[in-house]
Amino acid sequence: MTRDEELKRRWELLTGKLSERFADGDILELDAIIYLVGVQELQQLNRKFKKDEKVNLMHIAICRLLEPFGYYEFDFYDDDGWPHYTLKEELPSLKAGEQSVLMKEALVQYFLEKKYID
Repeated sequence: MTRDEELKRRWELLTGKLSERFADGDILELDAIIYLVGVQELQQLNRKFKKDEKVNLMHIAICRLLEPFGYYEFDFYDDDGWPHYTLKEELPSLKAGEQSVLMKEALVQYFLEKKYID
């Protein structure tokens, strides 16, 4: 199986499982899954988030997801428990489709590490 086919298989498995759990079977989009990672990383599960906090959750998720690729490095938790990251390497200039593939790869890797998918 090629790398692209494996990514596609794992992505479909991941979106299926998450959609069943969080969206009553409606397929979650990439941004929604990134948001879920942000909530998971913050570990403040039983609360509602304001609009600006939701944006920050997406940022946390992107930093965490791209950390294994060498773009970000975890720095510290602030007094409110929010993780902060340092940019280690500028992200390459990617087209929208390439960004999507990078984030799908990062999400699949994240959920493989968490043993949510195999």
